[in-house]
Amino acid sequence: MLRLLLDEHISPRVADGLRRRNRLLVVSCLAEWEEGEFLGQQDAACLQQAAVQGLTFVTYDRRTIPPLLKAWAEEERKHSGVIFVDEKTISPSDTGGLVRALSNVLRKTAKWDWTNRICFLRR
Repeated sequence: MLRLLLDEHISPRVADGLRRRNRLLVVSCLAEWEEGEFLGQQDAACLQQAAVQGLTFVTYDRRTIPPLLKAWAEEERKHSGVIFVDEKTISPSDTGGLVRALSNVLRKTAKWDWTNRICFLRR
């Protein structure tokens, strides 16, 4: 099953909403994950530890994460997947919309291997 790590720009209410929809789902927000140790850390450190724990990273960051993923691909480094959200598609303030969209992805991709997979979230 897909396990999620929400970046620091996604409200913890999204994690709460996802957990209410599926009690078995593993979903953490960066502020609570590893006792907040990765807040403000380099993207590479967060992605590396997420990979170690098998967590797919959910982020609005389409400025710094894509070049990092490209560099990792060139180095043949693995990650546990990234789900990009576009704020023009789902606003960061639209908690319900983000919960619904992520729930749909979870339902449709339950059996996927998310190693090195990149997905763009749709409404």
